[in-house]
Amino acid sequence: MIFLARMDVTFPAHLTEAQIADFQVREKEYSGQLQSSGKMAGIWRIVGEYANHSLFDVESNDELHQILSGFPMYPYMKIKVTPLAKHPNSIR
Repeated sequence: MIFLARMDVTFPAHLTEAQIADFQVREKEYSGQLQSSGKMAGIWRIVGEYANHSLFDVESNDELHQILSGFPMYPYMKIKVTPLAKHPNSIR
């Protein structure tokens, strides 16, 4: 199952720069593992925003939920998930 997820991050004002940097390091490690496993098929930054579009290739809705909720920044994310189906004109 292929899903497109838009993830917007908003940190609360009380977090320090060091806390945010720690989240960023852990986030990079987690997303790197997902990309290496093929579960995260791609990630793209949205220009001018603290947000991304990520493509996930997973077995189920439940697996996707588990992956998304595992992101270190999850408590500070607004996530919109769009399930995708192969387009009949696709050559891949």
